[in-house]
Amino acid sequence: MIIVRLYVTALLFVVSLISQAGQGHKTADPRYAPLWLYQGSWNVSRQGADPKAKPDRLVNECALLGEYFACAQNVNGKPGSLIIFLPAEKSGSYYTQSITTEGRATGRADLEISGDHWTYLSRWPQGDGKITYYRTTNIFTGKDRIHFEQAESPDNAKWTVTGSGDELRVSSRQP
Repeated sequence: MIIVRLYVTALLFVVSLISQAGQGHKTADPRYAPLWLYQGSWNVSRQGADPKAKPDRLVNECALLGEYFACAQNVNGKPGSLIIFLPAEKSGSYYTQSITTEGRATGRADLEISGDHWTYLSRWPQGDGKITYYRTTNIFTGKDRIHFEQAESPDNAKWTVTGSGDELRVSSRQP
């Protein structure tokens, strides 16, 4: 029995070393370099919120799994969505997919990164033949601060801002 335990412990140790070695190689993939900025804990303050209210705490745990880059989000201590990123054909462009805690995929979105300006675009059929378009813009001011703006449109031309605010990194665990 002791030999079996030693064998299992040694096997787990070797798997851990291989995983860590592979992780270092995977994180170096330049296609995913900008996405690692999301890694860590962020305080999220929404514009128009009560000034005495505590900011929301957003924690992103990101990993590269084969060709998939993913960030598991935790909001105020509760599981949020899993966001998956895949590089698109054009450099700086990604396809994204959010998966809820109920295991539901919310539909493909697109992310365009142009320097510090990141734009997420998605659309959602309303069931009556109409489509609502969504846009979230993130503007990074350094590695630790993001200003975001959320908007929606009935025609993908006239946008109404539905929310905005700022995210401030409070800690990071880099790959």
